[in-house]
Amino acid sequence: MPYIPSDLRFSSRHAWARLEADGTVTAGLSDWAQMKLGNIFSVQLAEVGGRFPAGGAAGVVESAKAAVDYYSPVGGEVIAVNEELSDRPGLINSDPYGAWMFKLQPSDPAEFDKLLDAAAYRAALDE
Repeated sequence: MPYIPSDLRFSSRHAWARLEADGTVTAGLSDWAQMKLGNIFSVQLAEVGGRFPAGGAAGVVESAKAAVDYYSPVGGEVIAVNEELSDRPGLINSDPYGAWMFKLQPSDPAEFDKLLDAAAYRAALDE
C-alpha cells in the first residue's frame, strides 16, 4: 500500500502538493505513481518561468515501463525546479515526497483547496 502523508494534497493524476508558508506550492509525484512506474531513469523538468493550468502537462517521467507526462496540481508559474532530479531521477522512487519536482506561484490559490486530502486520495485509490 502506498504511503500517503496527511499533510499533503493530491490531484486525481497522482501529483502531490504542499502549500508553503509564503503561499507557493511545492509539487511532485505520489508514492502510488512512482510504484506504478517502477524504476525511474529520466525526468524532463519544467522550465522556471513556465506557466501551467491546473492539470496541465508540466514535464515527462521515464521508467522501464513507460514515459508519461506529469501534471501540475494547481495552475501557476514555475519559480523553481529540483535540478538534482536531472542527475538522480531515482530519488523519486526512494523518496517521492522529498524529491519534489517543481515549485509554483499559484495563479488562483483557491485551486489548492480543491485538491484531494489524504483520506480522499486513499479512497480514490481504493476504488
